[in-house]
Amino acid sequence: MNFANKISTMRILSVPFLIACLIYYSIDKDYLRLVALGIFTLGVISDAVDGYIARKSRQKSKAGLVLDPLGDKLLLVSAFICLYLVKDFPAHIKFPLWVVLIVISRDVIIMLGAIVIFIVKQEISVLPTRWGKLTTTFQMLSVISVLLQLKLSYIFWITAAVFTVISGIDYVRRGFGVLYGVDNHNHNS
Repeated sequence: MNFANKISTMRILSVPFLIACLIYYSIDKDYLRLVALGIFTLGVISDAVDGYIARKSRQKSKAGLVLDPLGDKLLLVSAFICLYLVKDFPAHIKFPLWVVLIVISRDVIIMLGAIVIFIVKQEISVLPTRWGKLTTTFQMLSVISVLLQLKLSYIFWITAAVFTVISGIDYVRRGFGVLYGVDNHNHNS
């Protein structure tokens, strides 16, 4: 296992600790929100670091193609669900259900599409798009803003929701292109 994959694995292993901090959070245990913020921020930094290492040292691997996005999805989806369910956050700061459903729905659709493509084509190449990168960035900013309890958090989560829908449509379009042999690489950036 190369170094970039070890970083991705550590991100995956941090998810239960993030969930525990948010499940056990209460106003009198506010330090747990800060610990969750630290865990999530380290996860975000590790995502950037493992990608950088994999590109610069040419450590891209099949395991990395699974571990890196899996780490991102587990970290983000867990954070969105927990930050919707947490009871002691002010209602105007925690995620509304519709945002959580958009985030989860997109990831489920992408995962199911990837499975169908793999079954039909016997291979899959997962390449992030600019919409996917913007989505991940704004989802991460949304989680950080909610953990910081910023009053304007809704600006981040509404932006994240818009990019999530756009990127979901883009991935579905690309998935159909792969299934039906249409070249989508010219639109990649």
